[in-house]
Amino acid sequence: MEMNIGKVIQPTPGRGVVIAGPCSAETEGQVMQCARDLAKLGQVDLYRSGIWKPRTRPGSFEGVGKEGLSWLKRVKEETGLKTTTEVANASHVYDCLKAGIDVLWLGARTTVNPFSVQEVADALNGADVPVLIKNPINPDLGLWIGAVERIYKAGITRIGLIHRGFSYHGETIYRNVPRWQMAIEMKRRFPDLQMIVDNSHICGRRDLLAEVAQEALNLNYDGLMTEVHPRPDEAWSDAAQQITPAVFGELIKNLRLRKPTADEVEMERLTELRRQIDEIDNDLIGMIGRRMKLADQIGEFKAERNIAVLQESRWEEVLQEATKQGKDHGLSEEFMEGYLRAIHQESIDHQDAIVNKAR
Repeated sequence: MEMNIGKVIQPTPGRGVVIAGPCSAETEGQVMQCARDLAKLGQVDLYRSGIWKPRTRPGSFEGVGKEGLSWLKRVKEETGLKTTTEVANASHVYDCLKAGIDVLWLGARTTVNPFSVQEVADALNGADVPVLIKNPINPDLGLWIGAVERIYKAGITRIGLIHRGFSYHGETIYRNVPRWQMAIEMKRRFPDLQMIVDNSHICGRRDLLAEVAQEALNLNYDGLMTEVHPRPDEAWSDAAQQITPAVFGELIKNLRLRKPTADEVEMERLTELRRQIDEIDNDLIGMIGRRMKLADQIGEFKAERNIAVLQESRWEEVLQEATKQGKDHGLSEEFMEGYLRAIHQESIDHQDAIVNKAR
């Protein structure tokens, strides 16, 4: 779908877009204190705060609700900060539009459900408000694309993306693994959409926030969204990933913006390195092709002797050994597992086709 997209936020020259504020609006005092402290930094473009909080299990703090919108209105009036909050249904949209919220965002739990996205889109029809769309919880690019298309079809032309990471079953230092390549692919498909990193939800812990924010800027992201609380340890939700306004100020101060493109001299060196990568990629593709021919021979052997395609003990042995070797070469366990599963699935598909044909 061809789109005519405008920027959600006009970035200040020399720095990226900055969105900050508490995970949840808890009390009017907490909201105002955080807003005043952030306003003093002079670098915040949007003040964020959750009014309605979709929680995994009942009994958790689910937000103060509509009452909190008046607090955000006061933030705008007294500090000059523009405001943004999450919406998940039509009622949320109508209430936010009446309250004059400057930017709305769709959370990961909403993006994953096309019915919910469509309900929000229908409520937005005819409105003139920017919308940010978080990636779905699970790594499904189609759902993210679908959400963008639904919101755009509602007449919203100022749309941005928020990369907040993806759920992952297994050991990881992150709350939600970044899977940077998925966000990069979204940016490739929608180059006019601003891409914001939500380092708080990717990290889930304070000590990784600066590292992930810098990584996003290294990848030419347009800015970041970070959860900031005047007393993080006392936060009613997601306490471990929130930081104080003062700490956030230091984080922003230490970030380095990267040039979007290289100059002529730098480009010569990049071109040579990329040429070498292309050669290695060509070799890899050829080697994988040869590997699949061997898989075909194994499939023929199994078909002749009526042996099951999947040999679980062999697969487990390959997975463990190759992951160990990958680690020795500086490759992450997550990457190796993803690579091996893709290779293994292709081998299974080849052998399945051969065994089924032999019936």
